Amino acid sequence: MNFDYTPKVQALRARLLEFFDAHIYPNERMFLDEVARNRAAGNAWIPTEIVETLKLRAQEAGLWNLFLPDSTRGAGLTNLEYAPLAEIMGRVPWAPEVFNCNAPDTGNMETLERYGSEEHKRTWLEPLLEGKIRSAFLMTEPEVASSDATNIETRIERDGDTYVVNGRKWWSSGAGDPRCKVYIVMGKTDPQAPKHAQQSMILVPAGAPGITVHRPLHVFGYDDAPHGHMEITLENVRVPASNILLGEGRGFEIAQGRLGPGRIHHCMRLIGLAERALELMCKRTSERIAFGKPIAAQSVTQERIAEARCRIEQARLLTLKTAYMMDTVGNKGARGEIAMIKVVAPNMACEVIDWAIQAHGGGGMCDDFPLAYAYTCARTLRFADGPDEVHRNAIAKLELARHALAGTQRAG
Repeated sequence: MNFDYTPKVQALRARLLEFFDAHIYPNERMFLDEVARNRAAGNAWIPTEIVETLKLRAQEAGLWNLFLPDSTRGAGLTNLEYAPLAEIMGRVPWAPEVFNCNAPDTGNMETLERYGSEEHKRTWLEPLLEGKIRSAFLMTEPEVASSDATNIETRIERDGDTYVVNGRKWWSSGAGDPRCKVYIVMGKTDPQAPKHAQQSMILVPAGAPGITVHRPLHVFGYDDAPHGHMEITLENVRVPASNILLGEGRGFEIAQGRLGPGRIHHCMRLIGLAERALELMCKRTSERIAFGKPIAAQSVTQERIAEARCRIEQARLLTLKTAYMMDTVGNKGARGEIAMIKVVAPNMACEVIDWAIQAHGGGGMCDDFPLAYAYTCARTLRFADGPDEVHRNAIAKLELARHALAGTQRAG
């Protein structure tokens, strides 16, 4: 495995880093202030001018749709090539949208690219790639343990040339944005089919009759406006039968194709977030004096800085290995590594950011520094795209199966 940056990636990294220095870091406070002004004026759920302005600059700089692998619609980067770019974009939580590389749109665009019809691509994928609309992914439900997706109760029932959708979803990220125009909804088309053939995915226009967006769910007090994580009901929502993706019973197949890249993209960004936290911790502890010397000179601080560096490097290497395997043996062949990195990266980021908060004292807990919100983002990702426990179980099963096979071969 060779993790050296290709000339193309080196050039893109340099341009991204320059863009961050010129446009992202100087506008971190402006973004927060603009959302606060919108909220004070009575509506936080509108696109921010600063992000919309920076999107135009990102397109002019050729830093747009970097995420789509092996596609003429994107930058044509492999997962391994995209990793260091996603890491940079992850250093500021709102920054990926500037480059049209934000969740859940990236996962939804990949889903439409892989599994959508030409009509789906014309109607939804093209405007998503142009950044003209947003999207949401509706899978999790409040009434069941959605970590086991076979529990999902939303029904998708055929009625002539249409499907009728009924269900209640929550944690529908991105659905708060007024530009959100399409939902990818997972539900059951045949509850009597084999366990993993009951579910399907269907495209539902966000403004369809019967859809009610009830509320944004707050994450440790943050509503994440104008993005949001919404609770939504669908009551007798009728959509054309052609909106089904791949066909009935293919929902789990699509989910695995969608969630693999989505999971590793989260991990790539988290490494960047952890790097930023370590950077801020080093700066803060070098400047502050406690008990007669800089906090950075205290042994406990040095131990945490060293441990943070070790953990970030370990997580990065596992992420790169996973990306390499996804490129070479496919998502299914890399499923063990995808599960491992989805456990490792969020836990690493939570720990590193927590140490950085501690090093900042009381300031680390308020929005004068970006650490409190960074921690919220990292902690959330121990649930998103499957909780730690589900991934640990998957890793253990693969390991037990490997040893069982090895034991059988030795016995033979």
